[in-house]
Amino acid sequence: MAILQTTELAIQFGGLRAVDNFNISINEHELVGLIGPNGAGKTTIFNMLTGVYRPTEGDIKLDGVSIVGKKPYEIVKQGAARTFQNIRLFKNLSVIDNIKIAYHNEMKYSTLEGIFRTKRYWKEEKKAHQESLDFLKIFDMQDYANTLAKNLPYGKQRKLEIARGLATNPKILMLDEPAAGMNPQETYELMDTIHFIRDKFNITILLIEHDMNLVMGICERIVVVDHGKIIAKGLPEEIKNNPDVIKVYLGE
Repeated sequence: MAILQTTELAIQFGGLRAVDNFNISINEHELVGLIGPNGAGKTTIFNMLTGVYRPTEGDIKLDGVSIVGKKPYEIVKQGAARTFQNIRLFKNLSVIDNIKIAYHNEMKYSTLEGIFRTKRYWKEEKKAHQESLDFLKIFDMQDYANTLAKNLPYGKQRKLEIARGLATNPKILMLDEPAAGMNPQETYELMDTIHFIRDKFNITILLIEHDMNLVMGICERIVVVDHGKIIAKGLPEEIKNNPDVIKVYLGE
């Protein structure tokens, strides 16, 4: 069953058609890569899929329900989470508070109960704290629980951002260049992490990445875009040997 499906998706900024006729269907538990040269429209596609941009044309269905026109937080509630090319953590909050924020949709107390610190408020906060701590243990980050996010090593900041997305209990997780800025060892560890979270949480993953070793090493299917249009789809080996893809990356 398709978790994410787009139909004739397009967006136009003034006279520029940044994405055109973008059609994909991603099934449960798949690990799919979206690649292309700089300026190909990859992040613009992610922004449409997550409600940051509203498509000019076409439709996006998440688990069979259209999400076009919905706000990002509504799309998160429906089951899609993402990370960003430039890490977007709450840098002056602790690691555990960054995770607790992802649980806000599950909190069962009102604004007034929060203001007056009622019994239910403390009960819900205690539950969220414990669940966040348990979540950090899965990623072996419990020792950093009270560390400010900005003081984490770069690789662990990436890991925290992924963990925060997963804490929203998504059906699909979208990773925008998760290996950006990482050294080879961190990238290798990231590959293991991505495989681990796909299997541990039984979710679907769509990722944008420029590191071809990572893409070819973990993705089961790859979609290639150039100038906002899909130019190839297939298995990693097929994409690696596709003449149109080689031309886009290496020239004539």
